[in-house]
Amino acid sequence: MIQFPSRFRRWLLPALLCLGLAACEAPTRFSATDITGTDYGPALRLPDSHGKARSMADFKGKVVAVFFGYTQCPDACPTSLALMADVTRQLGADAARLQTLFVSVDPQRDTPEMLSQYVAVFNPDFIALRGDAEQVKAVAKTFGVFYEKRGDIASGRYTVDHTAGIYLFDPQGRTRLFVRYGEAPDKLLSDIRLLMAGK
Repeated sequence: MIQFPSRFRRWLLPALLCLGLAACEAPTRFSATDITGTDYGPALRLPDSHGKARSMADFKGKVVAVFFGYTQCPDACPTSLALMADVTRQLGADAARLQTLFVSVDPQRDTPEMLSQYVAVFNPDFIALRGDAEQVKAVAKTFGVFYEKRGDIASGRYTVDHTAGIYLFDPQGRTRLFVRYGEAPDKLLSDIRLLMAGK
């Protein structure tokens, strides 16, 4: 019988149990920032571009990606929506289990018609949400999203500085991850698959 020094015995049995019973799985490794424990979902109550009231409850059973932006955005918005379109394609049959929501932070210029056409360019299943200025402000505040107009506001020739990350919710509607702007498609795809698997 093998004899182990006493200093090893206190951790030997747990280690053997861990190996034998596969009870010590490595923690899930997300590429995005894990924000589990925050609760943004209830705040997301806005009309879509067709005037239908939407909330997280409408998408139960799906991973939901939420991005705040505007149709005249020159860089972050089209880049991020193109990323979500790419990931959606790569999901194949599982694409039906992912819903991308685009929340306009520029309701003054983003008409419902413009929003419908804009998101459809990337994927016809993407949904645009648009509230009045106060509704958008309240939702953005809950999410911690910053946005501010820059330029000739009076004439309507302005840009909007805004938070450019993607928020991911799991199929139970819980806030889970914040994806920084510029994330690689393969990493985002992996995170979404983990959420779909119940991680």
